[in-house]
Amino acid sequence: MSRLRFLDLLQKIQSLAWILFLVFLPVTSFPFLPPAIGGGALVRPLSLYPLVVLLVLVTIPRLWNQRLPRTFLSLLPFIIVALITSMVSLLRGIEPATNITVLDRVLRGLFTLGLGVAFYLTVSLMPRTREDLKTALRWLYTGFAMALLWGSLQAVYVILFTREWYRRMNDLQQFVSTRRLIQNRISGMTYEPNWFAEQITFLLLPWLLASVLTGFTAFKWRYRWLTVELVLLVWSVALLPFTFSRAGVINLAIMAFMGLFVFRIFLNTGRSPKTTTRRTSLSLFVRRLSEALLAIVLVGGIIYTASLKNEFFARLWSYWIEKDKPTLSGYFKYLGFGARLSYSDTAYNIFEAYPFLGVGLGNYAFFFDELLPDRPLSLTPEVLRIVTPEDGRDRLITPKVFYIRILAETGLVGAVAFIAFLAAVAGCAFFLWLSPAKDSKYWGAASMLGLVAFAAAALSFDSFAIPNMWVVFGLITAAAWVYAQPTDQDHQETL
Repeated sequence: MSRLRFLDLLQKIQSLAWILFLVFLPVTSFPFLPPAIGGGALVRPLSLYPLVVLLVLVTIPRLWNQRLPRTFLSLLPFIIVALITSMVSLLRGIEPATNITVLDRVLRGLFTLGLGVAFYLTVSLMPRTREDLKTALRWLYTGFAMALLWGSLQAVYVILFTREWYRRMNDLQQFVSTRRLIQNRISGMTYEPNWFAEQITFLLLPWLLASVLTGFTAFKWRYRWLTVELVLLVWSVALLPFTFSRAGVINLAIMAFMGLFVFRIFLNTGRSPKTTTRRTSLSLFVRRLSEALLAIVLVGGIIYTASLKNEFFARLWSYWIEKDKPTLSGYFKYLGFGARLSYSDTAYNIFEAYPFLGVGLGNYAFFFDELLPDRPLSLTPEVLRIVTPEDGRDRLITPKVFYIRILAETGLVGAVAFIAFLAAVAGCAFFLWLSPAKDSKYWGAASMLGLVAFAAAALSFDSFAIPNMWVVFGLITAAAWVYAQPTDQDHQETL
């Protein structure tokens, strides 16, 4: 085989691996994953297979022989802090819990962080042109179209429950997930309904919503205002309530308000500064606010209709009707967040005990019993089960909130380092928003919506291994790097 043919073959393998990586993203608990690469973990992204190929062919070579986005440098301090605090934790003499040692947890924590960084670097480096960015979106949408279709088939047994259909779907689900389906909720291709809701609001909606707001489409086909992105957006919003994820619904409401009101205020309205008056600005403000509120009401109607199939989900609003003296803390407990509040409070207590460097990645669970908040455990049966030894219980608890995990396990130094990385990604988003390039406004709006989605979603996840965060950050970094490169098209658009 000649050298040219060999290089051409490598290029085809690389392209196929990139396509599979994006299409496989909705599958996050793949049952057929070897233990050596995380097969025993809860998070098992199917994209890990093509990621390994991309690391060998693209990511690692480009780290050494090509100019890289400067945003990479902002992530390096956090990685160093995570390594240091994890190594220090090995010297603390912490006793094993449920037959799991500190070394086990540290290695697993560093592996998940390394996996997340690999996701971020690969997504950041793969798109090299504006067309590459559009291609990435098209394959991302393709994967989620299949996930939405799979979720729609699951919604059939939620709306019109038939045991035979549920059993058939459950049998098929075992090929894409390690967990059985829930009879009154949909899970898509993920481990549980909350994960599916987070995928929709975090990994999909920012790009779709920004597309509809700016008129941008990654596809050649469109019919007037009708685009593929609009169809996917409507489909996603209509399907999400059937996950009955409280965090997902709240995140959807935040995204709807931010996208339809806040960001639309700052989008180019077509008026020149000379013709924009205080009256027209006020009129625009009122119109955008009315549209945003109307959209939220419509979404609320869909959610209310879905809640008729799930009484527990109806607690989102029934608390304020049923209780004589409602309180915010009582509301969260009524929604079933009592255990999560205990996890977060414990993590904060750990941070206060070890404020500088934290206790090391994955070691939160070893300090859980000691620093649990002083409150009756009978009020939170889930926490009571965790602190009560049981045979066969070999999973350790996690904080459930990403912000608090960073504080507890990497301390103030790690938190500052990660905030610096977020600031660098936010700088990329603002650059895209302010860039004179025609399509850059779309990438800027999508990037900022992605950061809003992260801010909301980070209250309900704490894993470095889930790809959502890293893929969003990676696409933001890639888009900023691509649009920072001068092109003839840029010159023509600025004339």
